[in-house]
Amino acid sequence: MSDLYQDDLAPEWFISAVNTPYQDKYLDVDGAKIHYQHWNNEGNKPGLMFVHGGGAHSHWWDFIAPSFLADYDVVAIDISGMGDSEHREIYSPTQFSRELMAVCDAAGFGNDKIIAAHSFGGLATLRTGLDCEGQVKGIVMIDSALFPPNFRANNDMKGSPFNEKRVYPDLASGLQRFKLVPPQPCENDYILRYIARHSIGEVDGGWSWKFDMQFLQKTEMDTMTEDLPELKTKTTVMYGQKSMLFMPALVEFMKTQYPSHVPFVEIPDAAHHVFLDQPLGFIKQFKEIIQQY
Repeated sequence: MSDLYQDDLAPEWFISAVNTPYQDKYLDVDGAKIHYQHWNNEGNKPGLMFVHGGGAHSHWWDFIAPSFLADYDVVAIDISGMGDSEHREIYSPTQFSRELMAVCDAAGFGNDKIIAAHSFGGLATLRTGLDCEGQVKGIVMIDSALFPPNFRANNDMKGSPFNEKRVYPDLASGLQRFKLVPPQPCENDYILRYIARHSIGEVDGGWSWKFDMQFLQKTEMDTMTEDLPELKTKTTVMYGQKSMLFMPALVEFMKTQYPSHVPFVEIPDAAHHVFLDQPLGFIKQFKEIIQQY
């Protein structure tokens, strides 16, 4: 962990959280170096893993994870192609799932672990819940949508900026270009400043975003809807009340796809990037959910 983070415009709880000590760790998974953060924690506690969304990174969880250290041993992963993990020629939910399980094993987690994922990260997590029954106590899908066949959302990620690598002359120029995908307003500028700084790195000729600009094109998508009736791992779907992905019709579709034992939990006044909009509300609701696991 680097020097203590400072932001005079951020609330005290946020500064305290992001300055909570953790260790940066790496391991090789199928030929790619995978980075993860492991918060300093003592005692024999169940594991809790956080998985970021598309184009994001483990630091999205820096202000969330410390709230769970009293009861859990916590890690946050950079899946391949994002954050400080290496890129691949081909990605898939199955490949991502192997990365999740490898990190959990390296962290010393047992079969009582919980894996929670936002958005794109839900592909890996749901695949893990399906394929690793008995090795995972439960999963939480956070605004991670499943779409009907041939469905195309208005904010289809294929039309996102994830297609052309840009190099900025300096750090400030790059940070000015940071934006959420899918786009949404977020009043918590201090959170955006923090995750933006961890989203960009120095390259030849300047600065550029860390994620693989071709990760969507290189990902072999798996909707997993055909497998969902066999989902035995305890699962909860959380979503933002104002999420542009969780439209009422799509929520109803997903409820028909998931087994009837899977609850859907709405977070008030939150859009797709739920824990950026309502971080404290998210923490409270998430604690209530996993206490039932």
